[in-house]
Amino acid sequence: MSRFSFNHATAKFWDQGEAIEACAREGAGIGLWREPVAEYGLERTVRKLAATGVPVTTLCRGGFFTSPGAIAENRRAIDEAAALGTSVLVLVSGGIPEGSRDVDGARATVADALAELAPYAGEAGVTLAIEPLHPMFAADRCVVSTLDQALDLAGPFPSRQVGVVVDTYHVWWDPGLYAAIERAGAAGRIASYQVADWTTPLPAGVLTGRGQLGTGCVELRRITGAVLAAGYDGPIEVELFNDELWARPGAEVFAETAAAYREFVD
Repeated sequence: MSRFSFNHATAKFWDQGEAIEACAREGAGIGLWREPVAEYGLERTVRKLAATGVPVTTLCRGGFFTSPGAIAENRRAIDEAAALGTSVLVLVSGGIPEGSRDVDGARATVADALAELAPYAGEAGVTLAIEPLHPMFAADRCVVSTLDQALDLAGPFPSRQVGVVVDTYHVWWDPGLYAAIERAGAAGRIASYQVADWTTPLPAGVLTGRGQLGTGCVELRRITGAVLAAGYDGPIEVELFNDELWARPGAEVFAETAAAYREFVD
């Protein structure tokens, strides 16, 4: 359990302070989201983390580069990540702009944004971690769908400035996954490793269909073994978007998630 990190989105409506305290008792890290941090208060969050000794493994999220005002918003996200003491800002790159069908143009916009933001992130000690999302999210959320695509975007920059996220929910299906994990490890690009399961049938709200560990078809141990073999030695963060989990008490979800992590990942 020394690598276990609990992403706060797994218990979305749980008080952030209580979630941090639970992580402290477990000896776990925590993945934070910008909106709950703002609601709880950035300075208050920093004080809570210092008092409990809980490390922030990632901050979600930056990106959405195809939206207006993205560069300024991402600079603010980088500043928040630095204030919280995490070196990883997760990027969800953004979809195709409304009224457009130009997916290549959208990807070019992502590359241009990285070129502008990478030096700023590097100065702040923050790695921009590109997270490829499953292709079903390409239109509205993320035009980066594979780990290889993310690595191609990261390639022009130092690894301390731009890396990638390996999220089992989004990449498990990719026939080139294991070669891409080796490639990412060789380049020192794996900035974060997140785990969730894929269950069927998918719910009507596909975004909230991430399954608890061990309830779906993802080869969690195989992917984890490949990520570790590639040289990744950081935390393993459980991030689940699931309406049924969100309807339950946060402490109960945390305990279940920690137990599932022990059984299916650790």
